[in-house]
Amino acid sequence: MGLKALDYETLNENVKKVQYAVRGELYLRASELQKEGKKIIFTNVGNPHALGQKPLTFPRQVVALCQAPFLLDDPNVGLLFPADALARAKHYLSLTSGGLGAYSDSRGIPGVRKEVAEFIERRDGYPSNPELIFLTDGASKGVMQILNCIIRGQGDGILVPVPQYPLYSATISLLGGSLVPYYLEETANWGLDINNLRESVAQARFKGITVRAMVIINPGNPTGQCLSEANLREILNFCYQENLVLLGDEVYQQNIYQDERPFISARKVLMDMGPPISKEVQLVSFHTVSKGYWGECGQRGGYFEMTNLPPQTVDEIYKIASIALSPNVPAQIFMGLMVNPLKPGDISYEQFVRESQGILESLRRRARIMTDGFNSCKNVVCNFTEGAMYSFPQIRLPPKAIEAAKKAGKVPDVFYCLKLLEATGISTVPGSGFGQKDGVFHLRTTILPAEEDMPAIMSSFKKFNDEFMNQYEDNWNHSRM
Repeated sequence: MGLKALDYETLNENVKKVQYAVRGELYLRASELQKEGKKIIFTNVGNPHALGQKPLTFPRQVVALCQAPFLLDDPNVGLLFPADALARAKHYLSLTSGGLGAYSDSRGIPGVRKEVAEFIERRDGYPSNPELIFLTDGASKGVMQILNCIIRGQGDGILVPVPQYPLYSATISLLGGSLVPYYLEETANWGLDINNLRESVAQARFKGITVRAMVIINPGNPTGQCLSEANLREILNFCYQENLVLLGDEVYQQNIYQDERPFISARKVLMDMGPPISKEVQLVSFHTVSKGYWGECGQRGGYFEMTNLPPQTVDEIYKIASIALSPNVPAQIFMGLMVNPLKPGDISYEQFVRESQGILESLRRRARIMTDGFNSCKNVVCNFTEGAMYSFPQIRLPPKAIEAAKKAGKVPDVFYCLKLLEATGISTVPGSGFGQKDGVFHLRTTILPAEEDMPAIMSSFKKFNDEFMNQYEDNWNHSRM
C-alpha cells in the first residue's frame, strides 16, 4: 500500500512548519529528567498555579457553587460559603440557559459580555458594546480566530514584534501567512522605533507581501516592557497611515511592577485621539483570566473586543465562532468575576484585596530579585521586568561555546539552556524560540517561582553560568552592552 493520509510525509506542510518553543525541545527534555526523578523548576511557561500561586478564594467559591448548584439548596450552605458568593453564584446561574453544563451563545453568555463591556468603560472612560465582545477559550483562541480571518494566503503579512510570543509565529505558519518581524530595541529597554516599523513594511512590500495587520504585546512577552501613551499614539498613527488592523495583546495588563509606566489600553489611546483616527483604525484587543493575580491558566477564559470593524465582518467572525458551538462556560463565569470584582463593603472584599495585592506585591519583589540576580552573573545583562511575568536576559556566549554548540548540532542558546537544565533543573526557553537579532542570545524565564525559593534559584543559576563562562571563555572579553 502507498502512503496514507495521516502518514508524516503527506501531512499538511503548514502543520510541519509550526514551531512552538515554549513546549519544545527544552520542555520535552525537562519532562524526561523529571520522570527519571530529577527535581525540575518549570519556568518555561507563565503558569502561576503550577509554581505554587494559590487560587483567589472568592472566584473559586462562586464557580464551585455554579458547578454544584444543589449546594445552594442545602440548609447549611451558609456555614461554608459567604453570602456574597451565594448571591453571585445565583446571578451567574440565572444568566445561563441551563447551568454550566449547557452550551452558551457562541459569542459567550450575553450577561457576562455586558459585564466585560462595563469593565472596559470603567477602565478607558468610553462606552463599549457587548455585541462587539466575544468570549473565548483563553486569549490564544481569540488570536487564532482573528488571524484566520485576516490571512488569505502566503502573500499576506502580519507585523509581529521580535522577540515575540510564539503563538503568533506558530499561528501565522499554520494559516499559511507571512510573519513580518519588527525588532524591539534592547538597549532602549525593548522600546519600539517607528522608523524600524516603516523599514519592515517596505522590505515586506518589496518581496510582494501585503502587510495587513500589526501585533503589539503590552506589557511585553517575553520582554516585559510597558508601552507608553506616546508610543501607543505613534503605533496607532502608523496603523492609520498604513491601513493596518492593530491586534492588541493586553493579557498582562494587571502585571505591572513599576509606577512610572502604568498600563494604558490601545483602545483608550485610540479614542483619546479623536476623529478621523478613532473612527478609522480597526483594533482587536485581547484579555484573559490566565494572567494577572488570577493566574487561572487551566480554566481557559478570555475575550476579544472589536473596534471599527464593519457589521458584516463581525457576522462572519460570529459564524466561525459558531463552528465550535460555545466557549467553555465555567471560564466565562471566571471572566465575569474578573471584570466585575468585589466592591468595598462586600463580605469577601477585604480577603480578596489581601490575596490579590499580596500576589502582585510579591511578583514585584520577584521581578527585582530576578533582574538583579541575572545582572550579577558573568556575561549576562538583563533589563528590568516592568510588566508581564518574564525575564529575558541576554547571554553573552563566548566563541568557544558557540563552536561547541555547532559541534553538538544545537543553536547556541539551546545548547546553553540544555546545559543549564541538566546542571540545575531550571527549565527555561531559549531566546531563539522568540526571535532575536543575529549573533545575540537570550533565554526567557518566568518570575513565578515562589518568592522564598527565588534566592536559591538565582544562586544556582549564577553558579552554573559563571562556571560555564569560565569553561568556554579562554580570556575572551565582551562589553556588557
